[in-house]
Amino acid sequence: MSAVAQEYVEAVLRRGREPMEPIGFSPDWEDRPARHKFYPGVWRLPLPEEGTPRTGMMGDLLVADSGEQGLFDLSGLSTMLQHSYGLLARRMRPNGNDDSHLLPWHGYASWGRGTASGGGLYPVEIYLAAGSSGQIQPGIYHYSPPHHALDRLLAGDMTARIRAAAQHHAPARDADQFLLLSVQFWKNSFKYSSFCYHVVTMDIGTVLGTWDLWCRSRGMRLEPAFWFDEVALNDLLGLDTIGESVFAVVPLRWETDGAGPITTGLLPGGVGKAERERSREVVRFPQIEAVHAAIVAEGARPPDFSRLTGDRRAGDACLPLPTAPAELRKMRVSDALRARRSSFGCFSGSPPLDLENLGGVLSLTATTRLISELPHPLTRLALFVNHVEGLEQGAYDYDRNTHTLTAVEHGPVGRFLQWNYFLRNYNLEQAAAVIAVLASPREVMSTLGDRAYRLVNAEVGAITQSVYVACAAAGLGCGAVLGFDNVSVRERLRSAEGEWPLILVMLGHERAQAPDIDYRLTI
Repeated sequence: MSAVAQEYVEAVLRRGREPMEPIGFSPDWEDRPARHKFYPGVWRLPLPEEGTPRTGMMGDLLVADSGEQGLFDLSGLSTMLQHSYGLLARRMRPNGNDDSHLLPWHGYASWGRGTASGGGLYPVEIYLAAGSSGQIQPGIYHYSPPHHALDRLLAGDMTARIRAAAQHHAPARDADQFLLLSVQFWKNSFKYSSFCYHVVTMDIGTVLGTWDLWCRSRGMRLEPAFWFDEVALNDLLGLDTIGESVFAVVPLRWETDGAGPITTGLLPGGVGKAERERSREVVRFPQIEAVHAAIVAEGARPPDFSRLTGDRRAGDACLPLPTAPAELRKMRVSDALRARRSSFGCFSGSPPLDLENLGGVLSLTATTRLISELPHPLTRLALFVNHVEGLEQGAYDYDRNTHTLTAVEHGPVGRFLQWNYFLRNYNLEQAAAVIAVLASPREVMSTLGDRAYRLVNAEVGAITQSVYVACAAAGLGCGAVLGFDNVSVRERLRSAEGEWPLILVMLGHERAQAPDIDYRLTI
């Protein structure tokens, strides 16, 4: 673990008490970047409409992996992209955010997606590298969420270059269709400045978490790579590594038994691939660039994951939890993704949450796993309980292996949670329960290298997304926050040395008869 990465992680974890540089930074909202990346003058391929069957049921996620592998086709890829990062609805419901009164104005419109994002800024960009076995002309394409279409940036089969960049990842060596996930830092740093790198590494995880849910519900397997030649792929995509960089490579097992490539007519040559930047000034932040440069310099070879040692906290009195109720199991994953949203101040502690739904949400998070080679998860969950029927208020540890809770302390925790949250858009005391996702980032980085920081945060993001989707399936409200005092929450949970809460995820009932507008873009 480099000194640069160690200093950055330490600054992130203690930023509630010692503000990160630059002190006094204020976003220039009038010069903010565009929500969606725009390549002017490129040829655009509309993706097919959602076909049938749609994704499987939420209950399918609780079934053990059969070992069989489903295959992608263009229709399946289109459906996955639409439900993960496509625009599904316009958000018009009044909520606890300061900008709620601006939502009716088109210039300030909030668009709903299946995947959550830190600050709702969506800095992740999705590229498709199509090889010869696919159903479209080989080349590099950028997914355009507002159009649900692929922008062609480069013609030609680039499989060999991607395989060379990800040569240490076995699934990549046999694939010729890839999804490349990059992060455009300015789309987040314009608001969060140096804190950006911590947020966007979780954003990568929320996208991969959505894809993991989608794939497993259809008998498929997600096999992302986090270790690869990053600069080589950035060069392929025409990215400036210091401003935008590829963070994950996802090989796709493709269905090749159908017809050949679709007929698209004559394609224009010389496609321009320069993005048009909306901001007049793009500000650079030394802390982001330093930690990013340290990670990029580490190289493409994965570490030995078996060197990780697990933290198996043991407790005395364990409370068994119910499994997922039938109502949660029978909802389609696609419908749950369409229903996913943040509650923003709409929680209500009355009526209390029943224990069955709490157990159902937690059981679904226990299935989240991004890298199968890991000997154990990099995270664990703890719980603050405010309003759960049959469960005393207090703090609890959750054991995903036994699906049980162990009490850390008893007594009200609502006031503590609210005092240690920095913003005004949530009343944490009204949430039925608040899940803390904990990890030991410095220990993992010391064992696996600086790049493992991305892996830790990606798992945090994937778990957060699984809670969101499970809550949507159960008809519950959900919300995730990063703006809290990590030190105080860590102390209250009596976490082990080096273990830190990285995100808080609230769940529970919402206020009855809250006003809303049904503004779905598709049904």
